[in-house]
Amino acid sequence: MTTPEPAAGNHPAAPSWRDPALPVAERVELLLGELTLEEKVAQLGSRWVGNDMQPAPGEAPAPDPEAAINVAPMQDVFAASGTVPLAEAARHGLGHLTRVYGSVPLTAAEGAAELVRQQRIVMDASRLGIPALVHEECLTGFTTFGATVYPAAIAWGATFDPGLVERMSAAIGRDMAAVGVHQGLSPVLDVVRDYRWGRVEETMGEDPYLVSMLGAAYVRGLQSAGVIATLKHFAGYSAARGARNHGPVPMGRRELLDVILPPFETAVAVAGAGSVMNSYSDVDGVPAVADSWLLTDLLRGDWGFTGTVVSDYWAVPFLATMHGVADGTDDAGAQALAAGVDVELPDTLGFGPGLVERVRRGDVPEELVDRAARRLLTQKARLGLLDAGWTPERSVAGADATDLDSPDNRALARELAERSVVLLDAGTALPLRDEGRPGPGRVAVVGPCAADPRTFMGCYAFPNHVLPRYPGSGLGVAVPTLVDALRAELPGADVTHAPGCAVQGDDRSGFAAAVAAARDADVCVAVVGDLAGLFGHGSSGEGCDAADLRLPGVQADLLAELLATGTPVVVVVVSGRPYALGDVHGRAAALVQAFMPGEEGGAAIAGVLSGRVVPGGKLPVQIPRDPGGQPGTYLAPPLGVEHNNISSLDATPLFPFGHGASYTSFAVDDLRVSDTEVPTDGEFTVSVRLRNTGARAGDQVVQLYLRDVLAQVTRPVRQLAGFTRVRLEPGAAVQVQFRVHADRTAFTGREFRRIVEPGDVEVLVGTSSADLPCSAVVRLTGATRVVGHDRWLVTPVEHIPVAGAVGG
Repeated sequence: MTTPEPAAGNHPAAPSWRDPALPVAERVELLLGELTLEEKVAQLGSRWVGNDMQPAPGEAPAPDPEAAINVAPMQDVFAASGTVPLAEAARHGLGHLTRVYGSVPLTAAEGAAELVRQQRIVMDASRLGIPALVHEECLTGFTTFGATVYPAAIAWGATFDPGLVERMSAAIGRDMAAVGVHQGLSPVLDVVRDYRWGRVEETMGEDPYLVSMLGAAYVRGLQSAGVIATLKHFAGYSAARGARNHGPVPMGRRELLDVILPPFETAVAVAGAGSVMNSYSDVDGVPAVADSWLLTDLLRGDWGFTGTVVSDYWAVPFLATMHGVADGTDDAGAQALAAGVDVELPDTLGFGPGLVERVRRGDVPEELVDRAARRLLTQKARLGLLDAGWTPERSVAGADATDLDSPDNRALARELAERSVVLLDAGTALPLRDEGRPGPGRVAVVGPCAADPRTFMGCYAFPNHVLPRYPGSGLGVAVPTLVDALRAELPGADVTHAPGCAVQGDDRSGFAAAVAAARDADVCVAVVGDLAGLFGHGSSGEGCDAADLRLPGVQADLLAELLATGTPVVVVVVSGRPYALGDVHGRAAALVQAFMPGEEGGAAIAGVLSGRVVPGGKLPVQIPRDPGGQPGTYLAPPLGVEHNNISSLDATPLFPFGHGASYTSFAVDDLRVSDTEVPTDGEFTVSVRLRNTGARAGDQVVQLYLRDVLAQVTRPVRQLAGFTRVRLEPGAAVQVQFRVHADRTAFTGREFRRIVEPGDVEVLVGTSSADLPCSAVVRLTGATRVVGHDRWLVTPVEHIPVAGAVGG
């Protein structure tokens, strides 16, 4: 007879499935055999104890309804899920605990205590005492009070630096693991298709290969710390009609396969991602959460994915309430399970008692429940949650000693921010401190983003995501403003500040003071852009889509008045999406783009403005010329980019994908291609020489593009196929060598098979999609090849130093 296990209530001690010496698969099968149907289904559910958004102890909720998250479209599902006590929800067990740290402002120690409390309830409420897996958001760092706020994902894209992104995500993972978190809901691998979409800030750009490399790097880093990465949003979410959040996606299968899916496939194949989250959208009428082709045939059958598919929050009941393809929540749950969803988040609705009843009636095969439970329990076993002796106290043992905003974290956040700032045009004013001229004596810093630290952060950063409901809590982390950073950066200058206007709204009452400050200064730094929020309570972020690409509110009008003063105006755009700057370019003394650079963004931008930091960031999206002439992305076939008077709308961007200027100069030359003819299953190398021809050390991103000269379907005019960021001292040079397999030219043909087709491929190398001084043609020979998931997904790059490069 077994004795009770003190660590998990009155449960049998050390059954065989708790033995870590046994193979994981064997342990899972032993446990499955012991579970009742109700207990198996319970492992597919979750509970968000904080989804009622109750204030923290001692805090009053925000009295202003505008400060609260607008969840009106989801009130019914909130009401249905938010009233179930945790003990009742866990009566047969529980799959996930949702956002214990990420719902209310708690310190790491307070969050750990709450996590232990909830895990104890879960373990004590059920027969076998199986702990829940704990997940949190981590789109700009660990989304919890007091944790480092790193730059938003669109800024990671601007770094073109996978190694740096991997270091960041490893740091995020270590912090999360130290406080008992098992799974992170990141990275977002959506490829930008329309800049007006509010969630552009959460993406890494508009090119599938860039997103693939950075996304895989993020996955490697997070999972190196033992935290499961979750790829989202699978798939098509970013291509919603009219850039409307949750909008339908009128996309053909070819675009889905060639543009949207490669980052997900790469993260699975190259980085071994452990989880995937479905998209809210429907693609050509089929909601992703109910798409068995997407979630089972492709993801598992073709790609061999073995992790868990988790639903985006309330995506399962949305099949009934929003899509109108399910007859109630129970039917929605049955459809999602059959399609391949394993765990319902953030609360159990479709995967509840109604699913049990359908299985008992024979309407849903129990094998589908077993399939999903097996996948989730495998993860729990690998995380140690099924081991004898596991306790929630041990899982958070490092919480008290964990500084979630440590000096190392902040240094890493600073490095990311500095590497992400894009100098669009140095113009006549930058850098402010130059050896050839004295620095400005009087600097006017104006604009709504100059002194509001929240503008540096994305919508999933805790200060913007949760803290608007808790106005007495501050930001939780120190976030110096750009005004403060410039005062520190320019100690001899008289720095004055006037906001001029808010990010949104039509109040112009501050224009006069801003214009007066600019007129009295030697240089004006105008800091405009976004303030992220949720569901309409921001100019960028989830549910904050834009009608056009004009700067929000009256900021464009403020810029116009500042430019009319005659004072040199340096325009700094701090934003989550690109805005049209055609009316500003040529009139401004300089242009800088900073994509939501995080808590260290002020110092990073100030360093670039002063010249202390030599900028090396590159655009992961284009900068439009006109606010209404939506240019689309650079990744377009000829009809998507050519003008030639066919249309009155010119799709040419103001600044192209991959663009970024510097305070030093570089030359890319000496192109060499190993072979001008290779078979369709062969490979060739492309090498160029990169030289720093300027007077300062700096970074340059060498970019390789391919163009299919003639194909059976329309192909992009050019497409990024490789890149590398290189730092060089003045006069130094390096040979950059790309190893290009013919698979890298593959595309989906007319018969919807991915093929490598014989013919000419133009090879283009340079420093942006429009600055490509080196070109050659390689001919692919032989038969057309059909390729699959085992094809080459990556273009390896090698740096070979060039001796004696000084002087060219």
